[in-house]
Amino acid sequence: MRNRSLLVLTTAIATGALTLSACGSRDDKGGGDNSGGSTTTVVIGVDAPLTGSLSALGQGIKNSVDLAARTANDNKEVKGVTFKTEPLDDQAVPASGQQNATTLVADKAVLGVVGPLNSGVSQSMQGVFARAGLTQVSPANTSPELSQGANWLKGQKTRPFKTYFRTATTDIIQGRFAAQYAHNDAKKTKAFVVDDKQTYGVGLSSIFAEEFKRLGGQVVGTDHITVKETDFSSVANKVKNSGADIVYFGGQYPEGGLLSDQVKRAGAHIPTMGGDGIYDPAFITASSESNDGDLATSVGYPVDQLDSAKTFVKNYAAAGYKDPYAAYGGYSYDAAWAIVQAVKKAVEDNNGKLPAGARDKVTAAMSKISFDGVTGKVSFDEFGDTTNKQLTVYQVKGDAWKSVKSATFQD
Repeated sequence: MRNRSLLVLTTAIATGALTLSACGSRDDKGGGDNSGGSTTTVVIGVDAPLTGSLSALGQGIKNSVDLAARTANDNKEVKGVTFKTEPLDDQAVPASGQQNATTLVADKAVLGVVGPLNSGVSQSMQGVFARAGLTQVSPANTSPELSQGANWLKGQKTRPFKTYFRTATTDIIQGRFAAQYAHNDAKKTKAFVVDDKQTYGVGLSSIFAEEFKRLGGQVVGTDHITVKETDFSSVANKVKNSGADIVYFGGQYPEGGLLSDQVKRAGAHIPTMGGDGIYDPAFITASSESNDGDLATSVGYPVDQLDSAKTFVKNYAAAGYKDPYAAYGGYSYDAAWAIVQAVKKAVEDNNGKLPAGARDKVTAAMSKISFDGVTGKVSFDEFGDTTNKQLTVYQVKGDAWKSVKSATFQD
């Protein structure tokens, strides 16, 4: 997918004599220096919707990147280096994301960016980062086009931007995984498919529909809704009259929760299913009808059930953030940690100093990154996509999402 205040940290790197042409800002006042020499601050940018209807997800992204920077600094992960984060609010608006990308590119201390949440926003940012050679790692984008090009559906996969990476799996996998669960596990045979006309929603719902039909199910109707609208009664009545036994919605939780309500009020007491865009507590709290039985897929296994995530969960709680890490916290931490490791490689390869042309060196290093992260093994394929294909289906039970199936996707 996608898809408040941040404690800004500064730490330092002992690099000896740094050239002024190197990316990173010089700081001779210490603050984390390991050797008593001059220090360098490296900035990790963050772009996410920090205000607006998707801020519950954006705040989790921002805070988790902040925690990664703190951890790197506390552990002196890159000898002598200080990491700082710079969060910018895109409000889930592509034009704002593009402006933020331009702002981050202009700051030569920025060597990597985590974000954004929304695939549509990312489309407006990728070219800006690529022209500057600045690494971008999204913890939430799932649109295949971002990494595999506009003709990916035809089997013509071409990576548009070598600077783009992601720790979230794509909708090619998520949409098919959802269809397999709906048809094979939930035993649904007639789906009504709705999207919000946005990049993420259209792609996800299309993949779901194709896979659902391949498995032998029927798509008995399709329709579209508009983001920020609230009256979906016309669509709800079409769902009821179609005889569908499940609604699949490609979109985000503000509209998804309302659609689920209105389908049920129309008399169709069937589950609404969606992707990671609806997997948020706000989907439930925004509803006036019971959401019991509604379904969502999300990338990865439940963070709070992973042995690899125990330290992250504990440290996040100890940091005292006001907002939860939400659906993309673990993936945001891993995205930031990948940037930290790429910076570390660039420094180590340059005799312990931040090199000139550091952005290009970080991008080159990203392709070879491999480590055990919060969400499992973190590494990237030839398209910059994560090699982690783990997903989970969640179901609303009472007033909370509960995991009902976790698996590694099998083609």
